[in-house]
Amino acid sequence: MERAQAIERYLQAVPKAELHVHLEGSILPATLLKLAQHNGISLPVSTVEEARRWFQYRDFAHFIEIYFLISGCLKTEEDYELITYEFGAEMARQNVRYAEVTFSPSTHFFNMGIKHDVYFTGLNKGRERARTEFGVEMRWVFDIVRNASSQQELHRKADYTTSVAIESMQEGVIALGLGGAEVGSPPEQFAPWFEKALAAGLHSTPHAGETVGPESVWGALRTLGAERIGHGVRSIEDPSLVKHLAQEGIPLELCPLSNICLGVYKHIAEHPLPRLYAAGVPLSVNSDDPPLFNVTLNDNVQALYEPFHFDLDTIDEILLNGVRHSFLPQERKAQMEMAFRTEMQKLRQELVGS
Repeated sequence: MERAQAIERYLQAVPKAELHVHLEGSILPATLLKLAQHNGISLPVSTVEEARRWFQYRDFAHFIEIYFLISGCLKTEEDYELITYEFGAEMARQNVRYAEVTFSPSTHFFNMGIKHDVYFTGLNKGRERARTEFGVEMRWVFDIVRNASSQQELHRKADYTTSVAIESMQEGVIALGLGGAEVGSPPEQFAPWFEKALAAGLHSTPHAGETVGPESVWGALRTLGAERIGHGVRSIEDPSLVKHLAQEGIPLELCPLSNICLGVYKHIAEHPLPRLYAAGVPLSVNSDDPPLFNVTLNDNVQALYEPFHFDLDTIDEILLNGVRHSFLPQERKAQMEMAFRTEMQKLRQELVGS
């Protein structure tokens, strides 16, 4: 028991980098309630405890419905600054030094009527405050939302997201993502926008292979130039895809506990993370939408030890993948990895004794 507790302390204290986390899905319940009250938004809950019970999902569509309601509670530059700053504080609490944070501009612009100057000014003010006060670093992944009421609306939102992502490359946007419900919305139809983004110098990190099978991942790789895959857990259903991911070194951004909360797998024992790792697929471990799943990044990291039974050397290497497979410049990644390794070694000696 003492060793298990020492390892838990180590996993909480160890430096981390996170590659798959949604800003809107990271709003703390207490903050959500304050924002809703301040902005005159009616929610079906009024206490933190009720909010946590509310975050129980029938299916992915139900999750998206709640996610949309939460996004609608943001109205002012100060609101966006606040949630970003608080995310930075939570990064610091869990010893996350760097995060590539996904945000959905079209939802705020088209559905909520919030101008780019309002939300993005707030995001970057919060990002800078977090960097100054907590020493944490963030970059932005602007994602195209797959779902719309018509093809015309979908194209309009994809045009907007891609354009503001390219325009904002000098202000922290590093990649184009693809989110929303996969069912009925394959990656292939988004190829023109990813082609434009890649040509401008943005990276490509679409969601694929979460609620749809391996064909979604193949589509993202073949038509979107995907450099990383958000989730991708269902790649395990196609041995040829698993082999391809391993041979080409294409990382999966895994969020094991969110997969359980959304019913992708019924129980953590069914999760393919250990099999994907054994097959040589590069993996990082991430939190996705932490308060919406009542989990933290540290909870997901702890799962590597129990129930997945990886040893600390292996866990350290998986955590370092968060640095190695980030979209930071190569020199910056090398510096960060060296700093993480030095700190890991020191913490291992202090907390675990080996």
